[in-house]
Amino acid sequence: MRKLTTFTVPVLAVLTALLIAGLIVIVTDPEVIEATGQEPAGQVLKLAGQKAWQAYVTLFEGAFGSPARITSAFGEWRSSGNPRKLYSALRPFSESLVNSVPYIFAGLAVALGFRAGLFNIGAEGQLVIGGLCTAYVGYAVTGLPALLHVSLALLAGIVGAGLWGAVPGYLKARTGAHEVINTIMFNYIAFKLSEWLLNGPMEGMKGTARTPEIAPTAVLPRFLPHPIRFHAGFFIALAAAFFVWWFLWKTVWGFELRTVGANPNAARYGGINVARSFVLAMFLSGALAGMAGAVQVLGVTHNMALGFSAGYGFDSIALALLGKSHPLGVTLAALLFGFLRAGGTRMQSVASIPIEIVQIVQAMVIIFIAAPAIIRGLFRLRPPRRVEEEEVVFSRGWGA
Repeated sequence: MRKLTTFTVPVLAVLTALLIAGLIVIVTDPEVIEATGQEPAGQVLKLAGQKAWQAYVTLFEGAFGSPARITSAFGEWRSSGNPRKLYSALRPFSESLVNSVPYIFAGLAVALGFRAGLFNIGAEGQLVIGGLCTAYVGYAVTGLPALLHVSLALLAGIVGAGLWGAVPGYLKARTGAHEVINTIMFNYIAFKLSEWLLNGPMEGMKGTARTPEIAPTAVLPRFLPHPIRFHAGFFIALAAAFFVWWFLWKTVWGFELRTVGANPNAARYGGINVARSFVLAMFLSGALAGMAGAVQVLGVTHNMALGFSAGYGFDSIALALLGKSHPLGVTLAALLFGFLRAGGTRMQSVASIPIEIVQIVQAMVIIFIAAPAIIRGLFRLRPPRRVEEEEVVFSRGWGA
């Protein structure tokens, strides 16, 4: 049996999920179903292989772009000096990066909570609160320089969502109320609060259920012209991942959070303020989730509307699990989900394959990560001798 390394199971889980998705594409394709029983077995297998290959090619091209098109556009740019076609060819890759930005923030939010022994299911609501606060500062505050306005709008989303997340942390610390229940309920409060605000005090135009457009000075800068939407939020997300790593492993507060997550009783005996750690962890977790909403408003939508989030907060739980609650792992998992989201759109439009296939891939990845024994059994991997060899960080149970 082969030795199991830290990221062996996640990588094999992704590959296995893609293979299973390919089989699902084959067995659900109308042409393959029609050919079965009417055509020779060899022809059916050939058609099935073509359909699976088409699905993977369109998924790849939707996520990274067509290599042939990029090469051709690059050659034309070298000869004519006009980069327009090159920008268009690179757009799929840039869309994947843009789609991964809220995933990075939200995944870091849940992962940080896991490290402190907390299960923050409220990232979706915190993302909405961050978006609301950012949008308000973006359109209501005027006359500021661009750098100051963007910074102030980001800070509003960070602080607003952080305080929103800190409330369940405070209730956990002072009353023992479980953060899972509290954060779920706070999700509903955030959804209904945003519905009222977007249909009332913050509504930009009657009947639109969205805020006014933010001021141009509050828009995150873009580095390439249309049609590429790549903005500074990607680098802010990478900086946030580095900050979370530095905070958790290089600061006293981060050490305290990890100690509380490992054993709160031992942490309390060692003189660590467990209640303060709970509140701090939930504040930082909420702030990171709020940054996801803030960057979406400032970099992509430029307003806040009903249905603002595409489920980033709920997908973040899967990202934290897939990334082993480590900032690097979460970032890589977020990039994967961003690529799948961008590639799934092209797979649906070009190959006429339902985008739900991508959701099946994500679901299968989660299943295999949650039950690593399945992957070990399929690929005959050697189980880890010690817990440290395959560290899995998760929150404590209900009775903790």
